Amino acid sequence: MIKGLKAQLEQHLSDVMLDCEYRFEELTIYVPSDSILSVCEKLRDDFGFEQLIDLCGVDYSEYGGSAWETKDASNHGFSRAVDGAGNMEPVVEGLRYAVVYHLLSIQHNQRLRIKVRLDADSPIIDSVTNIWNSANWYEREAFDLFGILFDGHDDLRRILTDYGFIGHPFRKDFPLIGNVEMRYDEDKKRVVYEPVSIEDRTLVPRVIRDDNRYTNSER
Repeated sequence: MIKGLKAQLEQHLSDVMLDCEYRFEELTIYVPSDSILSVCEKLRDDFGFEQLIDLCGVDYSEYGGSAWETKDASNHGFSRAVDGAGNMEPVVEGLRYAVVYHLLSIQHNQRLRIKVRLDADSPIIDSVTNIWNSANWYEREAFDLFGILFDGHDDLRRILTDYGFIGHPFRKDFPLIGNVEMRYDEDKKRVVYEPVSIEDRTLVPRVIRDDNRYTNSER
């Protein structure tokens, strides 16, 4: 069924679709940002994807990095984390961000993923709220956490963080300790913002290595 859908999409969206990937029994199509509205309208009207069940942002700025990869028993994994010597690969052609759409067709019992890459300097894409009303809060969340702008959204404002929040916390370059901290001031009888008082430190994950005592046949 999914492979049949893949063939239909490749036929009817060949002029705008960048790629169509079928992996792990899931279908993902890649389209340019300037074609998102026409593609979504066709998927809703001609392919029966009447529901947008999720929309999220992605930051690929450290995608493919090898800071935590280690195959030996040395402490290189730890030292790379502390010293910042990890080799983080840059994003190809400046396409740092992505918006991912998850669609559902109830009548055909099919699911589809759309992925759109966005420029690092201007992550802007058209809003799909006029196609699926459920995109409203999803797009606000992607804007709040990643700073992705959705052109045409009627009420694009923060939804999870405070109105005076600085930055976008799901971006890879956002500091783990944040930029400011807040507390309730008894004298002023209101919440106040102050510089971060906790010490910045690197959290090193547990390094999992291959155990040569076990072979693949014994696992």
